[in-house]
This record gives sequence, structure tokens and C-alpha cells, in this order.
Amino acid sequence: MERHQYTTRQELNASQKELEKTWAFETRAILVGQAPDPATGSTIFPIYQTATYTQAGIGDNKGYVYSRSGNPTRTACGEVLASLENGTNGFIYPTGIAAIHSVMQMLKPGDHVISSSDLYGGAHRLFDQIMTPIGLQNSFVDAREIKNITNAIKDNTKLIWLESPTNPLMRLCDIQAISNTIKELNKARSTEAQMLIGFDNTFASPYLQKPLDLGADIVMHSCTKYLSGHSDIVIGAIVVKDSKLAERFAYHQNATGNLAAPFDCWLLMRGIKTLAVRMKQHHQNCVEIATWLSKHPKVKAVFCPLLESHAQHELYKRQMKMYNGMLSFELDASFEQVKKLVSSTKIFQLAESLGGVESLIGHPASMTHAAVPRERRLELGINDNLIRLSIGIEDVQDLINDLDEAFKST
Repeated sequence: MERHQYTTRQELNASQKELEKTWAFETRAILVGQAPDPATGSTIFPIYQTATYTQAGIGDNKGYVYSRSGNPTRTACGEVLASLENGTNGFIYPTGIAAIHSVMQMLKPGDHVISSSDLYGGAHRLFDQIMTPIGLQNSFVDAREIKNITNAIKDNTKLIWLESPTNPLMRLCDIQAISNTIKELNKARSTEAQMLIGFDNTFASPYLQKPLDLGADIVMHSCTKYLSGHSDIVIGAIVVKDSKLAERFAYHQNATGNLAAPFDCWLLMRGIKTLAVRMKQHHQNCVEIATWLSKHPKVKAVFCPLLESHAQHELYKRQMKMYNGMLSFELDASFEQVKKLVSSTKIFQLAESLGGVESLIGHPASMTHAAVPRERRLELGINDNLIRLSIGIEDVQDLINDLDEAFKST
């Protein structure tokens, strides 16, 4: 893999790199991969908006020759994200779904994938409508129970794809227990038949949960969400810690040109600097709103594992540092009333996506999960009365008042 050879970051000695490993999350989010620019002293890492790089002679370059193969800004972005996930290599893609597709490209026709049944609707569409026709096999299972995963394993199973919390029902899976189980099963399989665990960590972010530490092989992010935090870019990432996997991703990314632009990488790095402080406020706002909703007479059920009444509350406390700003709830009302509620809020904006500083409200059945067949949505519990909130970092009483007024309109 090509490396940037002339920045201060790449010239760090071994002791400095070891020192970085001792830094807290917040410090690494601000500094790793982003040393001052050696040419100008710029404190903020530059946007290297270039397609090509001038070489001193044939074969004599400074680590970069063409920005499809490598760009310093993209390299820095991958470094900081890898550090936050306790991985070794980060790869930045133009979208989250492009990052998932890069994982699928590691497989071949005839391979079998097991994934969470209520995974992101776009991922479901990719697996079911794009990858299946070219020969991949898929099984969707309720990953809350490990036996559902093990019962679905076939001789040709190559990937277990998980989310936790899931979208939109906020279901959790025990990442460490699943990883330990797959690791044991892999002992009886040949090198070619090894199963990998891929994990979509978008809803948690590395501040709340580190899947690589819990045994996953691949971590994916739609960085558009919490990592960026400002709803102004569309971008994705993959992080790994195995050198052979890193080589495969690097080769595929260069060969396919599936990569993010330097400016988007720079914006992502800027967003990551404030990830920790934002997640603390998302969590606190979610605690208060989830509690308020759980007591509301028009709410049939609240899906949020930080609530002590949630069936997976203990797993949440064991697996996550704190919670995010995501919850969903069922309104005890007609579909017409549901539509009126989601269109009546003034602070919560009716929109897809999540994880930004602003609060969003959405209707999964007709928005984020419209691509999932209705029969399957209903099997999963994604009914027409389900509403999803992405709780931002505004004043929490303003948010509660906004919801309260919307409830009064239904």
C-alpha cells in the first residue's frame, strides 16, 4: 500500500507512535494522522486537492503518484478512524453503502452471507436485489439469538454481517459471544472456508462500541451519520486490523476506484474531532426523551435499550459505553394520525438519515425501509405505526415540547 513519505506524521518515530496509543479517545480524535503540515506549519491538516503528483524521476516519488491509488488527506482520515476503532487500517469510501459493497466484492458467486434480519434497508436491498442475482446467497436471521446464526451456517458461509443497535428497532446482538462462537467453528474449517464477521457500527460509533475489540474482523461506518455529525457529507469507511484483509481492501479500492474525495475526507476529520462531546449530549437527550415517551398515553411501545424496561438493557450496559440518540416508538393511533404527527413537529425535521446535531423524525416503513417488501417489514415489526427519532443536541426541553405539541395535533 502506498504511503505518504514526506509529512511529519509519516516521520514519527516508534516511541511517538507508542505514545499515541496511550492517548485517550478524545485526544486521538483530534491529533492522530493530523500532524501540522511540514511545508507551511498549518495546524489543520490540508486538503490535497490534486489528481496527480510530480515525480523527481522514474520510480522516484514521495509515496503518491495518482490520487485514485492514494491521497494524503484520505490517508490521514483513514488513520484517525483506524485509531479510534483500535484497528490498523482505515479505508474511506464515497458512501456507506459503497463501503458495504466493497465487502461484498471480497466474495464470489456461490458464497453465502448471514445477516441481521432488520438491518438497514439499503443494505437489505444491496444483498437481496444486487448481490443475489450475481450469485451470492443470503440468509436473514434474528441475531439476538446466537442459535439463529449457527443454524443458518452452511459449508459455503463466508460472512456474518451484523448491526447493533439495528435500524430501526434498536435490537442488540452479543458481538463478543457471536465472535467467540464463529471463531470456534472456524477451527474445524479450512483456510478457504473461514467465516468473517463484518459489523456495521454506524449507530454506535467507535466512541460507544468497538467491535474489533469484541472479535469482529471488519467494521463499517456510514460516516455520514455520527462520525461526521453535521449532515453535510455522504461518506463511508471500512476499518480492519488484520494485515491480509488490509491488503485485500487496499487492492480492491485501488482497482475499482471506489474512494472518497479529499474534501469529504477533510470534512469527516473535522467532524470526528467533536465526536465524543456530541455523543455525550446525544445520550443525555435520548435518556430524557425515551423516559418521557415511555410514560406517554399515546405511545404503545418504546424501542430503546437504555431503558431499564428493555429486554436487552443488561447487554447494552455490558457492550456499549453509553447510548446514542436513536430510538423508535409505536404510536397507539391510526396511520393517518401517524402521518400527521411526523409532519407536525417544528424542531424535529421530517427527513431520512441520522446522527447529525439536528433532530430528525421519520417513518421507517415509507422512508428508510421502503425498499424492504411489506410482508417482510411486518414480520420484523416495522409496521405503519412505527416512528423513528434521531435525537440531536438541541435543548432537550425544547425537543420534548416540540413532540408534545405534535402529539396534541394527532
